[in-house]
Amino acid sequence: MKKRVVILILFCGIIAVQAFAQQAKPNIVVILADDLGFSDIGAFGSEIHTPVLDKLAKQGLVMSQFYNAARCCPSRAALLTGLYPHQAGVGDMVQNKGSEAYQGFLNSNCATMGELLKTGGYNTIVSGKWHVGLVPSAWAVNRGFDKSFTLQNNGSSYFNSQPLYNDGRTVTFLLNGQEVQRQDTSLYLTQAITNFALKSLDEIKDQPNPFLLYVAYNAPHWPIQALPEDIAKYKGKYLNGWDELRLRRYKKLQALGIIKKEWVLSPRFENVKAWSSLSEPEKELWDTRMAIYAAMIDRMDAGIGQILDKIKELKKDKNTLVVFLSDNGGSADEVKNWDYVTQKNGVPGSVNSIDSYEAPWGNASNTPFRLFKKNTHEGGISSPFIAYYPGLIEAGSSSDLPAHFIDLLPTLLELSGIEYPETFKGNPLTKLEGRSLLDVFKGKKTGRNDAFYWEHEGSRAIRDGDWKLVAELNAPWELYNLKTDRTEVYDLATKYPDRVKQMEKKYQIWAAKVGVRDWNKIK
Repeated sequence: MKKRVVILILFCGIIAVQAFAQQAKPNIVVILADDLGFSDIGAFGSEIHTPVLDKLAKQGLVMSQFYNAARCCPSRAALLTGLYPHQAGVGDMVQNKGSEAYQGFLNSNCATMGELLKTGGYNTIVSGKWHVGLVPSAWAVNRGFDKSFTLQNNGSSYFNSQPLYNDGRTVTFLLNGQEVQRQDTSLYLTQAITNFALKSLDEIKDQPNPFLLYVAYNAPHWPIQALPEDIAKYKGKYLNGWDELRLRRYKKLQALGIIKKEWVLSPRFENVKAWSSLSEPEKELWDTRMAIYAAMIDRMDAGIGQILDKIKELKKDKNTLVVFLSDNGGSADEVKNWDYVTQKNGVPGSVNSIDSYEAPWGNASNTPFRLFKKNTHEGGISSPFIAYYPGLIEAGSSSDLPAHFIDLLPTLLELSGIEYPETFKGNPLTKLEGRSLLDVFKGKKTGRNDAFYWEHEGSRAIRDGDWKLVAELNAPWELYNLKTDRTEVYDLATKYPDRVKQMEKKYQIWAAKVGVRDWNKIK
């Protein structure tokens, strides 16, 4: 009898230790915004009301040189897999371009954060935009997520599932792998994404296992649509125009220490008129567009607040890492000029309007940088980045260490004590390209010797130390010293031709490795 008691005590002790080990692993919340510019939240220079994100920044870590992959699909592939997007099969969008690097969906030689954390006992949830493959093998439900509410495409009306395009493309939402329709009476999309996250957290609240929650908001991607009460907060606040807004944000970014004082504000984008040259009716139109865009960010911030409040209510906030970032820079899309977009000209910001805020405001969103989403200049690839984890990350800390979406997965694996396997589900995995940021989270000053690379539809770049070589499709290389000129105003390519050749050679080696092809030949 005594032996049985001892064995029972030992067994219970083992179970208790296992439960403690599971609980010691951090819960993880990754929040991704869509088409949010570098300076579009308060903690990064904005006037938009984002108290939740601003508080996270004050209580956590701000990284001022964090890079994405220039556009939604490639960035999401890199975020989920720790690989360059071409290595994961998503070098461009979700259409197959005829090669493995551009097949348009996650391949079998990569594993998502959902799949890998699940091997370590995590409950896994995704709510929001997925956009890394329309084929079933690439759906969230088949790539490691226990609970999923996903927008499969690039965008959607914020009030229903009606098509945005007139070329046959549909808008698809999946709930745990089953297609669902959103009607005009549906919740505003940002709230629907928030609500699924809240519901899923409630459903696992009594489980001892840690959780991964990936919240991929579609905001503020076009069509710019928002709730009337949110738009009203901002109407009239942008009548001073984009020139003054860029200058105000630039000065605030300097005051916050996010950009260096010697980095000059890049010139207004060449296709954008001076605000002072516009008529009063034109100014009213543009003010309305930016008010709607700001309202979308405001509502997203409120949704993030609801999620964080829920985690606190469940008493899981003390052991939860929260990461916030954006998939690319602000957009210059002009959907009113695209004949393949369904044109709706009803009340601005409503379900009956399809519009975008275009290059003038996109240029302001990306203050102080040049160019936009889809470009590999800093305006396209620079993300605001915030990480919060009480007990590990010191409140009010900052880092200007260059980092990239590919670094997030290795960081999560190290934090959770999970090793990246050589094979997964019988398939060899491509070696991780990213590196863990755990030392950065701990406040250690660490260096980085490896370069970063980009290619998106012929726009290409390499950053190696402080130097960046960049070119748009069919354009010559430009060379910048980002230590003194991160706004890419002073092209040094003619001054340092040998450096251009050296960096171009390094880029070409990477391009061949990951399967980059000449964009002129694969369209």
